[in-house]
Amino acid sequence: MSANPNIAEVAALLADPSRAEILMTLLDGRYHTASDLAYAAAIKPQTASFHLAKMVQAGLVTGEKSGRHRYYQLANKEVARILESFLSISQPKEVRSFKQSSQTKMLRKARTCYDHLAGELGVSLTESMNESGYLDKEEKEFVVTPKGEEFYVDFGINLSELRKKRRSFSRVCLDWSERKHHLAGALGQAFADQLFERNWVKRVPTIRAVEVTPTGKRELKKLFNLEFD
Repeated sequence: MSANPNIAEVAALLADPSRAEILMTLLDGRYHTASDLAYAAAIKPQTASFHLAKMVQAGLVTGEKSGRHRYYQLANKEVARILESFLSISQPKEVRSFKQSSQTKMLRKARTCYDHLAGELGVSLTESMNESGYLDKEEKEFVVTPKGEEFYVDFGINLSELRKKRRSFSRVCLDWSERKHHLAGALGQAFADQLFERNWVKRVPTIRAVEVTPTGKRELKKLFNLEFD
């Protein structure tokens, strides 16, 4: 018998369309109830609970009970990275409704990739920071330049604390919709957190898309020379 991990078991879990839809919903990095996830996957809550139990057992998802409800989240950032890598090599789904078309456009425009920004917004911001001389792109990481050190500190990000975290500091992440790289890792999360806290972007209910607020449109134009409709 092989001593290698059971890849087939995990692959089988991902192969089910309902489970895949649940995992894609959880890519927003937030906690969701089984009912929320059932709605997103267009299945019954009992069916969602069955799928979630299997994914918890496999270590893809964690559950936490609070009051009358149990809330679910991806087990860790590594699971999110694997899911994003699958998205980057997957063919787009056939659009069957106006709602699906609208949601797809929103996700491509701006979304969260677990804990950092992705889509056109995430890629454009990363490219702007690269062109401004705040970041230098290497094969697997972005390197913060001396000019970037000053910029991020002024932006309210404690780089020293981020570098102490037991995770990648400024990882290069391939964007599945743009087919370009955006900023991930601890710095990507901290940067996204700042945009949320400043109300430059806000989350869209039910899906992991985000919207640029009127304040955000003004400030992104001023600071990064980016325009968003």
